[in-house]
Amino acid sequence: IIAVARHLSKATILAEGRESQHTLAMISSAARSLLRSRPTSSPLSGVSPATITASFPYLQQLRSVFIQTADTPNPESLKFIPTGMPVVESEDGNGFYVKKSDSAAEIARSPLAKELFKLDGVKAVYLGADFVTITKFAEEKWQFLRPLSFQVIMNWADGGKPALLDAPEITDTTILDDDDEVVAMIKELIEARIRPAVQEDGGDIRYVSFAEDTGLVTVELAGSCVGCPSSAVTLKQGVENMLMHYIPEVTAVEALEEESEEGEGGSGDVVVEKSNEEPKERKQKSYEERLAQAGIPFSE
Repeated sequence: IIAVARHLSKATILAEGRESQHTLAMISSAARSLLRSRPTSSPLSGVSPATITASFPYLQQLRSVFIQTADTPNPESLKFIPTGMPVVESEDGNGFYVKKSDSAAEIARSPLAKELFKLDGVKAVYLGADFVTITKFAEEKWQFLRPLSFQVIMNWADGGKPALLDAPEITDTTILDDDDEVVAMIKELIEARIRPAVQEDGGDIRYVSFAEDTGLVTVELAGSCVGCPSSAVTLKQGVENMLMHYIPEVTAVEALEEESEEGEGGSGDVVVEKSNEEPKERKQKSYEERLAQAGIPFSE
């Protein structure tokens, strides 16, 4: 009986082994068949990204621009910086400053500013080379205005339209044929030395005029500089000191009076006057020598 049982067990094991081998062979054959029928390229192979995006609108939402925000010395102004893309492409570095109280034609020059002014609380907009500075009314809160402004700038960045429709060929620091050496030197210093430093804080400064009889230089502040508590210090320690150092004819710097807005007090006027003491032995230097001393290469 024991011998018969052992024989039957061995026969069963051999049968099961043959069945397992047959099953493995079938699985292997099926796998090879699937591999042979697998496509060698993607169904989207050769299709342009634009066509894919147009066919699947939800993919368009994946395209966005990262926008940073930075505080400025003026608590009423905030700097928005779209990374990896210019805002205003200008060879001379000049930006565009516009206030809500300006004419409709002036505001229309910037589609981005026009959209921002649709937000309650936006007082002024400054477009720099790679940033946008928004100035709000004092009663408004950034916790509400910041996300709305962010969304407008994001929509502009995704839309691909220019922030500024046209740029004037002649700017405030363009040296004109009738400018004398003093005015030309003032413009060069503002353009090459002063403006880049001011723009780092989200603002701008523009040359307005020079009074030869009094030595008074009048400038206009823009962006975060307008209404900034430290604007007087900027004029005194930055603008006035530099202009007076390199140009003895300059005796003072004054900022244009800001137009008062309804519900706001103060004129925003900033005037810096020079001491009555005259420096010793003021020597007149040529235009070229003054530029060289200021570290600005002279060009005809």
